[in-house]
Amino acid sequence: MELVCPAGNLPSLKAAVDHGADAVYMGFRDDTNARHFPGLNFTEGSAAEGIRYAKERGRRVFVAINTYPQPHNWPRWQRAVDHAADLGVDALILADIAVLEYAARRHPELALHLSVQGSATTYEALRLYHEHFGVRRAVLPRVLSLPQVEHLIRNAPVELEVFGFGGLCVMVEGRCTLSSYVTGASPNACGVCSPAHAVRWEETPQGLETRLGGLLIDRFGEGERAGYPTVCKGRYRVGDDLYYAIEEPTSLNTLELLPELARAGVAAIKIEGRQRSPAYVAQVTRVWREAIDAVRREGERFRPRADWQAALAKVSEGNQTTLGAYHRPWQ
Repeated sequence: MELVCPAGNLPSLKAAVDHGADAVYMGFRDDTNARHFPGLNFTEGSAAEGIRYAKERGRRVFVAINTYPQPHNWPRWQRAVDHAADLGVDALILADIAVLEYAARRHPELALHLSVQGSATTYEALRLYHEHFGVRRAVLPRVLSLPQVEHLIRNAPVELEVFGFGGLCVMVEGRCTLSSYVTGASPNACGVCSPAHAVRWEETPQGLETRLGGLLIDRFGEGERAGYPTVCKGRYRVGDDLYYAIEEPTSLNTLELLPELARAGVAAIKIEGRQRSPAYVAQVTRVWREAIDAVRREGERFRPRADWQAALAKVSEGNQTTLGAYHRPWQ
């Protein structure tokens, strides 16, 4: 299994490469990728330097151009595809079918991966992307159980990449518009959920409050770990109860499923977190490198080490982890 790690900027890319990533994924500094946060992503110069750094060490580089262009800004997505091809990246991670068609026609030699934003969950959908656009790999949405992933691997004509670790959001991969209601911007079209300009942190007599577009998302007591405000992970009053009414902050962690994922034939494990710090990338990459290598040596005897789980717990949302949809008996 290939280990694919996030690179939100050049220091994170170097951290991922230095700590064992087989491949890194990155985006340009505009709304063509789904992590369009201020201070993140790559300029033309830093992208070239990062790609050179990774390739000199035998690692692969993927570029995510995985938002959905609108009629007025379509040329920007074309330029992003051309720019990535000129840089010599190993693959493009795309979602929109028009961008896929443009890339396949303009750069037929370039490997294309279907982004998780494409939300393909059936082998019939994967076959369509493969036959029409030559897609070679797909990143599966985090909504499938392990048996469903295994079924796809047996029948899909493309390699499959699954998420191994990182934050979870509500199960509408690639189609979330929640933040649009309070900020006017969605990750689909603008590349950002909860844009920084709409975020407010305020100390109040009741505690630290986080707001998004003026909407109170959460209030934290003394010593309570405060998360970045997103609509889906706010605490709201429903009737007489105040709780995480949509989704509780938690991180996916599939370390204990690694032998099953390897046996099923998963091509790559993806680590979420291009918005995270280089220190986060270094720590998570190191743990997953050691774990994947251990699975190769030990096979079914593999057991996650306690120090790995402790290291991941420190960087998990809300200090909580879950197997998520991979382990849902009712699915």
